[in-house]
Amino acid sequence: MGLLVAALAMGCKSTPPPTPIANLTPQQAAGHAVFQTRCAVCHYDRQTGALHGPSLLGVFKKPALPSGAAATDERVTATVTHGRNNMPAMAGQMAPGDMDDLLAYLHTL
Repeated sequence: MGLLVAALAMGCKSTPPPTPIANLTPQQAAGHAVFQTRCAVCHYDRQTGALHGPSLLGVFKKPALPSGAAATDERVTATVTHGRNNMPAMAGQMAPGDMDDLLAYLHTL
């Protein structure tokens, strides 16, 4: 009985699963491609745990980013564009529209 209560309590704190890749909109699918090219070397998108950087699973479903900053499009854009700590700046490495596509994809996680 105690194990069931613990499992239910843990389930209440979990985030919803990411949108299945097959169900992504064209913009979200383009963002997935950007993620695979630019982000997947350091971040997981569909599993927990750190790779070289933190997992981005549920990044916009949590009240704050791993840094403690609010999980907003503006903060994520600034982090991707300018870098932070060990994360390199991606400014100039992304094509026009890539950031919007990436944000659309990250919202599905």
